[in-house]
Amino acid sequence: MTTANSPTALDCSVSVNDMISRHPETAGVFNAYGIDTCCGGGATVQNAARDANVDAATLCNDLDAAIRVSAA
Repeated sequence: MTTANSPTALDCSVSVNDMISRHPETAGVFNAYGIDTCCGGGATVQNAARDANVDAATLCNDLDAAIRVSAA
């Protein structure tokens, strides 16, 4: 996982469920951070990060990286 906090173009204001629906390859990232992708999937990515004590920018960057790897 990346640790850089550089800005990303990925919209992390969507819900966890929406992110996984749009980009199924992100499910593993959420799981790696211990973020609930089932019952807690209605929370925004940003709020889910906060609830899991994860830096939201780092999570968003890692989600973006998973999408980019999948697209390559």
